[in-house]
Amino acid sequence: MDLLPIAGARESWSWLFAELRNHLSLAAGTLGVGVVAAAAAVLPAYVFGELVDRVRGQEPSSSIVTISVVLLVAAVVGGISSGAATYLTSSLGERVLATLRERVVQRALTLPTAMIEKAGKGDLLSRIGDDVNTIGRAVTDVLPKVISSLLVAVLGIVAMTGLDWRLGLAGLAAVPLYVLGLRWYLPRSAPMYADQRKAVAARSQALMESMLGARTVHAYGLERRHLTEIDAAAVRARDLSISIVTLFTRFVGRTNRAEFVGLAVILVVGFVLVRGGMVTVGAATAAALLFHRLFDPVGTVLHSFDEVQSAGAGLARLVGVLGIREEAPSALKVARVPADSSLELTDVEFGYEPGVPVLHGVSLRVEAGERVALVGSTGAGKTTLAAIAAGLLVPSAGSVRLGGVPLRELTAEQVRRQVAIVSQEVHVFAGPLVEDLRLARPDATVDDVRAALGRVDALDWVDALPEGVETPVGEGGRALTAAQAQQLALARLVLRDPAVAILDEATAEAGSLGARGLEQAAAAATTGRTTLIVAHRLTQAAAADRVIVLEHGRIVEAGAHSDLLATGGRYAQLWGAWRSRATADH
Repeated sequence: MDLLPIAGARESWSWLFAELRNHLSLAAGTLGVGVVAAAAAVLPAYVFGELVDRVRGQEPSSSIVTISVVLLVAAVVGGISSGAATYLTSSLGERVLATLRERVVQRALTLPTAMIEKAGKGDLLSRIGDDVNTIGRAVTDVLPKVISSLLVAVLGIVAMTGLDWRLGLAGLAAVPLYVLGLRWYLPRSAPMYADQRKAVAARSQALMESMLGARTVHAYGLERRHLTEIDAAAVRARDLSISIVTLFTRFVGRTNRAEFVGLAVILVVGFVLVRGGMVTVGAATAAALLFHRLFDPVGTVLHSFDEVQSAGAGLARLVGVLGIREEAPSALKVARVPADSSLELTDVEFGYEPGVPVLHGVSLRVEAGERVALVGSTGAGKTTLAAIAAGLLVPSAGSVRLGGVPLRELTAEQVRRQVAIVSQEVHVFAGPLVEDLRLARPDATVDDVRAALGRVDALDWVDALPEGVETPVGEGGRALTAAQAQQLALARLVLRDPAVAILDEATAEAGSLGARGLEQAAAAATTGRTTLIVAHRLTQAAAADRVIVLEHGRIVEAGAHSDLLATGGRYAQLWGAWRSRATADH
């Protein structure tokens, strides 16, 4: 499985800086407030050194009042500016993240179906879900602390240098050890975090495939195999997480060593300078306090690298989606009008992987208004052929024509207007039910929506909802059954009113009790349309004008239901097996 592309570090940083430039005033304001907060945090240690010198100089107690006022003002200003800096940093980060999320979703919705199928839906969903959540946590919890800590560390070194350049230089003695620690940690951790994100995507993919294909898994007794695959993916993700924690623990030991060495050098240099009369005791004390004050912010920065790198890995995966180039529009795509709604596939070949064909020279013609059913065993190529007919996949050889016009010569909007596909993977969008249906036709009135629901025999249960067509459905709203969700999909088809309808096992998830009603709803929704049906239930094939039997990517039989039964071929075998299974279920 080839995952979607992942952006390099330069590409990710380039995107981030470009986006920050779009919020330049907010970024500048955030930095300014952060500097004030950092200065307020450093000032008490600097002032405490002055207090030591005044006490040693036996100055009057009134002089302490000034220092107390300064400390009080610093505490108030520091608290206010620190809170403001955290708010502004989170606000800036959330705006950038919102832009990134919207652009990734927008790009994901226009990705070629073949690319998504090849990469696996779990990879894309883990990016939009897990990676966005990881970055969101970093933006809200980690980023404000890291920026604040960096500013405190920089101003702390500047303050130490202001006391005496030699104290500032002594404070920098720990830097080489910090750098060595990072040089040891980063090359080892970065690949681990990238692998962890991939492992999470693989785990999501394994779970999704098993859940969406649960009926097929049960039918073929593949439960143990799928559980083994899920377990292996979960173990891989777990082991990587444990390895990351182990590596980070060793990194913490190296940062503690750097802190010890740095403070020891400060104390020794301060002692030598005080003894030589080159600095005051207060200055040496302030330098030691300033360096000790840096333990927490420097530790915060260094110890946040795991979350920062995890967020960075997520950012690279999201920017990688943005970097997928859109296909340049073909010069052949001009405004041609199909003569009718006939659908013709000629010598179509297709494979998801090079050298592994799924379809072998398939030729099929569906006349205008004709209803044709595709049947065959699992893996025969039915869904692939339906996707090619709908224009979702581009064949590697052969052609697809709509009303005599090749699909490749029609604009994307023309294809969407003329051809609609309804699959078994139906999603109920969150919001009022009427708005869910208006996705198919935004200008539809309530009467139009009710007429579409009535056509697919869904009006009774919709009217029984607390608020009728205005009832919230989907996440956070009214939960719908699989059959009800499929009826909504068929009602969208009616509202869209395409010339060609393709049903890809659109009644498969209803169960035996609701399947008959859904089949009748599907028949009503496609009346008068050129219809290609991937038939999970062979009663749909029996009601079709013609049946096409696919096996191993080739058409092996074609004809009317009764004629194919009379010949006693592959279709008759499928029909017999299906009838036996249906009888056993009852």
